[in-house]
Amino acid sequence: MLDSVRGIWGRFLDAARGRPRAGGERSADAPRKAGAKRAHNLFEAAAAYVSACAEDDQDRMEEVAGWVSPEALSFGVNELACRAVIALARERDESPRAVARALLGLPSA
Repeated sequence: MLDSVRGIWGRFLDAARGRPRAGGERSADAPRKAGAKRAHNLFEAAAAYVSACAEDDQDRMEEVAGWVSPEALSFGVNELACRAVIALARERDESPRAVARALLGLPSA
């Protein structure tokens, strides 16, 4: 059972890093052919998507949305949001809940 969980988690991490596991596909560290595009990982996509949203750049948002699956992009955006709230909470010496509510304009609970 634990091996199954490790295998699934390993495949997930490899996908997040842009490294296919098997089947003759190239890894992220393999040399690229001239003119070949580099695969984007979900964290690059999330960072680019959120920054495009912040800048209200619809064309860039649509481009970035095609880099990874919608599920991967959603996961990456969620991870980015969590990390940003934690970083701001530490910077402000407040709880993550207070920071998240303040960012959304909600009254403090």
